[in-house]
Amino acid sequence: MTTDADERMIPHYRRVYELLRRQILDETYAEGSLLPSENELCARHGVTRPTIRHALDALVNDGLIVKRKGKGSIVHRRINPVGILSITGITSAFGKDNVQTAIIDKLHNVSWPQPFPFALSREERKAGCIRMERLRRVAEKTVFYEQTYLPAAYFPRFSSRNMQNRSLFDVLRKSYHVEIKGGEQMIRSVPAGKKLSEYFEIPEGHAVLYLERKFMLNIPDVFIYSLLYCNTDEFALYGTF
Repeated sequence: MTTDADERMIPHYRRVYELLRRQILDETYAEGSLLPSENELCARHGVTRPTIRHALDALVNDGLIVKRKGKGSIVHRRINPVGILSITGITSAFGKDNVQTAIIDKLHNVSWPQPFPFALSREERKAGCIRMERLRRVAEKTVFYEQTYLPAAYFPRFSSRNMQNRSLFDVLRKSYHVEIKGGEQMIRSVPAGKKLSEYFEIPEGHAVLYLERKFMLNIPDVFIYSLLYCNTDEFALYGTF
């Protein structure tokens, strides 16, 4: 839950950015449409043109608009229909009303698991991590099981947050001013064990897609890690990363 203190810390450009981003994703501004001019946005939000330009540049960076000289800012969503292979995340790909998120266990500050698929720095190991375990359902069907590991030193009070039916990327962006800038991932097929069989309602041994993902942030040398299992029987996954 975002507190009043969190809201006061959000820069003006981010408030405009978040509003425009939400309006693009819910198609208030449809694909191919023009956003209001910079002057109109300044008047509407009571901010300066540099603030508006900063917000628009962030939308360009997200792939949600393109700027055309003499025309303005045009909505051009480069978000895939499924998009799990994209840095936009599951919620943006499917739409927040179509994804249900269940937290399997209470968020914990813990030591990094051993073995861990990615090499960790001495600072990461010393500080420990916040472990989050989630099921993501689409159209009443469990499609994703994910273990996420965040470096504890950079996300104070995160373990006390209610993440039920909330987008991790949205929380990071709004409450911590953290952006996902890219990453690396390893993908392979693995047989479902007992736990995955129960979560996905599939036979044990059924093939599921497994992704080990390392997200790069707008904070140098700080990363978020994700171990993600996908049941792709009904959804083909693709995207950019």
